[in-house]
Amino acid sequence: MYNVRSMKAEEFISDEEIRETLAYADANKENVALIDEIIAKAKLGKGLNHREASVLLACEIPEKTEEVYKLAEQIKKDYYGNRIVLFAPLYLSNYCVNGCVYCPYHLKNKHIARKKLTQEDIVKEVTALQDMGHKRLAIEAGEDPVNNPIEYILECINTIYSIKHKNGAIRRVNVNIAATTVENYRRLKEAGIGTYILFQETYHKKNYEELHPTGPKHDYAYHTEAMDRAMEGGIDDVGLGVLFGLDKYRYEFAGLLMHAEHLEAVHGVGPHTISVPRIKHADDIDPTAFDNSIDDETFAKICALIRVSVPYTGMIISTRESQAVREKVLPLGVSQISGASRTSVGGYAEPEVEEEVTSEQFDVSDQRTLDEVVNWLIKLGYIPSFCTACYREGRTGDRFMELCKNMQILNCCHPNALMTLKEYLEDYASEETRKIGMKLIERELEKIPNPKVKQTASDHIHDIAEGKRDFRF
Repeated sequence: MYNVRSMKAEEFISDEEIRETLAYADANKENVALIDEIIAKAKLGKGLNHREASVLLACEIPEKTEEVYKLAEQIKKDYYGNRIVLFAPLYLSNYCVNGCVYCPYHLKNKHIARKKLTQEDIVKEVTALQDMGHKRLAIEAGEDPVNNPIEYILECINTIYSIKHKNGAIRRVNVNIAATTVENYRRLKEAGIGTYILFQETYHKKNYEELHPTGPKHDYAYHTEAMDRAMEGGIDDVGLGVLFGLDKYRYEFAGLLMHAEHLEAVHGVGPHTISVPRIKHADDIDPTAFDNSIDDETFAKICALIRVSVPYTGMIISTRESQAVREKVLPLGVSQISGASRTSVGGYAEPEVEEEVTSEQFDVSDQRTLDEVVNWLIKLGYIPSFCTACYREGRTGDRFMELCKNMQILNCCHPNALMTLKEYLEDYASEETRKIGMKLIERELEKIPNPKVKQTASDHIHDIAEGKRDFRF
């Protein structure tokens, strides 16, 4: 039985409810009166439930899809403005005991290069990332209780935060590691993590178990209930995601929204972020072996509908996607992207060459440098942001959501983004990027409505040019 407030995975992600939802969507995908009613509700900016959103996903009426796209763009502007937050993944170890059939880290893969960073290696990696200009990382590690115990992860986090190189500093560490215990989540919280991220991969239980035939990740309920344990352990911000292409996308979309609804109903706080990765080629993994892949247009529609359904959540697009695809979905609600990513272990300090045996988790489609990505965003009219102010000021969980849902977060996020961009321009940017970035900052300062905030931001930007750092509202 479906119960959004249940703590049991098979009840808050009910297979029966998803199937009924898909049948309802099919029955109403040409019901223009209902579709218009759903779009009108979405325009209120308070979101849609999984059934309403699934109707819009099933609808193939071009003008209605265009309405959704325009609405997604407007909601993105209302909640997040024209800021795009930048981050990079940092792979600590690819040792893993699981048998996931879509991931090259699976235990049976004997030809992938197995690597694990020492603390000295982490210093080199983080220094390289700081030299690019990154301030925010998402650390990744395979599940291996011997090679990657929680103590190792905690030590790595402590090392990362301790590294200060020139004007560089990592100000927020998000964590993407396997489902664990409430006690371990408490320890991660005490270590000062930002968001805890865990992808569901697929919400279809039977297929989930087939895709994870061996290892602790085989336990569907333990994995699916991880976010509840994380929140019980005191972690305010959690990030959801599915790997599109493993199962039917409409099923995954409904399950993803049901998970968000569950977190909101039980904890009063929905997901801080939602990621939408698509399966990509990797060592010994051929994405064509999975017959549920989605085309770029469907992918864009999914992004737009996540934005209108869960308007308060951040949406993340990684370098799995090409520049062209990222450019297509940026206006549809994306608020965070990775830049200059390496999915190999130790790939920033010493990039792997093609002839070597790789340690990469997947192929990176967008191969540009961080400066090229920043330059591109500025030319598209976005503010590349390296801001971590909300996390560092304690505006997390329900405190962030309250501000975001009331569309008040822009009162501090906009100037914070400009100040962190100014830091980047001063310390890391190429001459052209610095030139166009300064023009952007001048234009965007004028958009700050509060005269006192505008003046303070302007003063801080001047101080940054004089060598001072780390201002925030």
